[in-house]
Amino acid sequence: MLIPLKPGELQRLIPAVATGPQFAACTGNPQKVLQRVLIAVIGGVITLLISQSQFSSRWGPVWLVTGFVFLLYVLWGPILEAGQKNATLRRYPAGAIFEGEVADLFTRERLEGQQETTDRNGRLQLVENRRTWLCLELEDEDGYLGQVRFPYDKKHQAIRPGMVVRCLVLSERKDFSRIGALSDAWLPQAKLWVGEYPFLLRPAFEELCLRRLR
Repeated sequence: MLIPLKPGELQRLIPAVATGPQFAACTGNPQKVLQRVLIAVIGGVITLLISQSQFSSRWGPVWLVTGFVFLLYVLWGPILEAGQKNATLRRYPAGAIFEGEVADLFTRERLEGQQETTDRNGRLQLVENRRTWLCLELEDEDGYLGQVRFPYDKKHQAIRPGMVVRCLVLSERKDFSRIGALSDAWLPQAKLWVGEYPFLLRPAFEELCLRRLR
């Protein structure tokens, strides 16, 4: 079942500016946080030193502001990343509420990075960081719709084939003959939200579903 959104509803469900959960999702793993810290410190120190040098008396204030911007990169980096992710769905001209069911589910191992370490003999080793992801195949009375994928956690053991699932469907076409993207999904029977990234303002989506799916 696809219920087209009214004008303005997509923008209310997916904000342009990062929410708290979106900021947390874009903060990333410790390696990503460390990378941002290094960029902030190195960029900030270099630009602040330039602002204090005798060769930049004219542009000193500009370099000073740039230095503080670099130092705050740890904060505005995730905000910028979240805004870019949100924009990928907000750009679609057509959106609809999907209500269907979990047709099937399965796990996949996903490579999320590699790390160089040394063994007891001092030899260099490459260690792969893998994580288990759960894939849900969604369908309704018209057939297969698509997949929602996300890192697997113990709470996801409650998910079973046949459970009701709701999400947003985005398309370039008003008739939804070609699906462009899916948002994160809500499983009301399990009281779970699932997805790789929290695109939706979840309480607002739940309320909209209660009003539009009666």
